[in-house]
Amino acid sequence: MRISVDTFTGHGGVEMPRCFSLDGRHVDVTDNLDQWHGAEDRYFKVKGSDGNTYILRLDEGQAEWELIMFQSPKSEAAHPDFHAIKRPRGGVRM
Repeated sequence: MRISVDTFTGHGGVEMPRCFSLDGRHVDVTDNLDQWHGAEDRYFKVKGSDGNTYILRLDEGQAEWELIMFQSPKSEAAHPDFHAIKRPRGGVRM
């Protein structure tokens, strides 16, 4: 999903996301959690002012931003024991 991103120049001249618009909604970046390089891309894992976590991708050749991942703390809270659920081996019995 393409998004509109406002940036600032960070340490070492790296373009960093400051805020972005998603489906007409404005989200400020409150924390830059991680960043890494792809072949021609740069990825940013950020915390938004709405409490959600996002991974944004910058296509450096095209200067285009894209939303790669979205995670809401509400979805984690809805299923606190999700990872503790034991799944039967050999498939599901009916």
